[in-house]
Amino acid sequence: MSRHALLADVGGTNVRFALADTGAAQPLLADSIRPYAVADFPSLADAAARYLRESAVHAEHGVFAIAGRIEQDRAQMTNHAWEVSRPHLEKVLGLKTLQLVNDFVAQAMAVRLLRDADVQAVGTAPAAVGFAADADATSRTFAVLGPGTGLGVGALLLREGRYMALATEGGHVGFAPGNAGEVAVLQQLIAQYGHVSNERLVSGGGLVNLHRALTLIEGDSPDERMQPADVTAGAEAGDSRCREAIDLFCEIFGSVAGDMALALGAWNGVYLSGGLVPRLLGRLQASGFRRRFEAKGRYADAMAGVPTLAIVHEQPGLLGAAALACDLAKGRADR
Repeated sequence: MSRHALLADVGGTNVRFALADTGAAQPLLADSIRPYAVADFPSLADAAARYLRESAVHAEHGVFAIAGRIEQDRAQMTNHAWEVSRPHLEKVLGLKTLQLVNDFVAQAMAVRLLRDADVQAVGTAPAAVGFAADADATSRTFAVLGPGTGLGVGALLLREGRYMALATEGGHVGFAPGNAGEVAVLQQLIAQYGHVSNERLVSGGGLVNLHRALTLIEGDSPDERMQPADVTAGAEAGDSRCREAIDLFCEIFGSVAGDMALALGAWNGVYLSGGLVPRLLGRLQASGFRRRFEAKGRYADAMAGVPTLAIVHEQPGLLGAAALACDLAKGRADR
């Protein structure tokens, strides 16, 4: 029986495939990772079949992390048109079993396998931080959230020795401005979208929305062709409005992260993931992220004790899918 499991981390822009060795302490096989642009394939099944052909491997079981809501055997992606069917994928790919999970379930499960080099603190934090702290505890709760194409939010819970990941759609909670400037930004976005979720500001598209709103507030005409990379490149080149957009992004991200910590009871730590975090890490660490994270009124003192840790592992989604594959393999072996 093969110990290999097929993994996928399916985002709105890219899908990444890999293999896991479910009998290994570090199960994600780094040399098996391959990314593909979702726009290049009509379906997830086509992309996965391409990976299996190019890798010349066989797997009997799989775990696919999807950026969207999972309902029974199907998933509809939030930021892409792919519709995913578990029975169809099993048949086309020749898998005996396939588990579909929300992408931030996988991000949360990755926390168990992160090493010290895979995280960096954002802001001051207690001396013992993160997952490794208080390793003998029987009950711990961590929040995991991060901006990429969208804004994902999940949680990792430890209860009586058992790890459980919680899927949420916290990225679609309504945005709460923290000052007059953010109220003005919200007014611009309401005119454009109606409902303004956190994802409209804390995501790749959020960078563009923030830049556009700041441009309109100043009475200028926005560049409708602007992309997230244009905002980050402009900031690096010294453009003041791009820098303002990124600083505002970091502050709002801190406020949203604090809100999610309160909502989920994540007193043991908040992990920051998503494609934008490693790229903006220096700006996050120098920004008002941590100040806004802690600025929760009567809970400010409690929030000061909650660490915020940026995940710098290159593939946390696949790492979490590998952790899930190991749990499923153990379950099959125990039966």
